Amino acid sequence: MEASTESSSSASTGEAIANYALQFVGNPYVYGGTSLTSGADCSGFVQSVFAHFGIYLSRTAAAQSTNGTTISTSELQAGDLLFYSSTGSGIDHVAIYIGGGRIVHAANSTRGICTDNAFYSTPVCAVRCY
Repeated sequence: MEASTESSSSASTGEAIANYALQFVGNPYVYGGTSLTSGADCSGFVQSVFAHFGIYLSRTAAAQSTNGTTISTSELQAGDLLFYSSTGSGIDHVAIYIGGGRIVHAANSTRGICTDNAFYSTPVCAVRCY
């Protein structure tokens, strides 16, 4: 009985994280930035969203990948983090899973904070930090 309570509590926290993050869609990408309104890069965006919930993560995507519990992509729920590698070696991008096969992330300076298909590229790993 207690496990299902923990699981539903965890799911509602993840949904709250995802919903909060979605408020910032359309805001700018700024390399090295951590401001949800004035601009953030991918890891700065994730760090600032999670800080709103009292969850303190490392600053870079690679370091954030070690900040929680590694899960399988088949276990993804809203609020989980997906990590990517644009070069095939080393993690260099992070996004927040919002459910339905979608992510919200600070994509790049052209697209800013936006939503995308979670599998636009094969994730290196998935992590739950809440």
